[in-house]
Amino acid sequence: MKVYLLRHGETAYNADKRYQGTRDIPLSPRGRAALRRAELCPERVYVSPLSRAMETARILFPESILVPEADLREMCFGIFEGRNYIEMEKDPEYLAWVGNDCRGRCPGGETREEFTERTCAVFERLMAEAMEQGRESLVIMAHGGTQMALMERYALPQMDYYHWCGPNGGGYVLTAEKDVWEKSRKMHLLEEVRYEKKEVEA
Repeated sequence: MKVYLLRHGETAYNADKRYQGTRDIPLSPRGRAALRRAELCPERVYVSPLSRAMETARILFPESILVPEADLREMCFGIFEGRNYIEMEKDPEYLAWVGNDCRGRCPGGETREEFTERTCAVFERLMAEAMEQGRESLVIMAHGGTQMALMERYALPQMDYYHWCGPNGGGYVLTAEKDVWEKSRKMHLLEEVRYEKKEVEA
């Protein structure tokens, strides 16, 4: 079975390098214009309920059924949401969080461990359902954090969390063999993909 872990298109927050987290930020006009229909047409696509992911999925997979999954939403960055690192370069709470490799709790938000556990829990459920039903693919449209959490835990070759933040409108295709998955919870990276037009006007 092929597994697609995809990230939404560009938003204004992405362009300004702001933490979005669970804020419901839509695609920017530029981000929307950059996207193109994907070559594959799965029966269903599992989607973060946040509008940037839903919008992206509708463009890439216009004929697919979109199935929102609440736990595919991005990590909650608490009081850091809506701000970028330049604006917080003297913020003691932000500096403490970054100084701990961003592993502690964002004030008012999640820890990376909590985020990873909820993301992996929904993913394992979707994998079990897809394999039980004998599907050829599992397509997930979500966020950069979703990719990082899932790829760090399940992807081969094994890489660090931050290695796996894919581009807007793109992500990773992996292959999952039922016996290997059930034994080791590992998948092999096949390729990186990006569903954007070659040229987009500024």
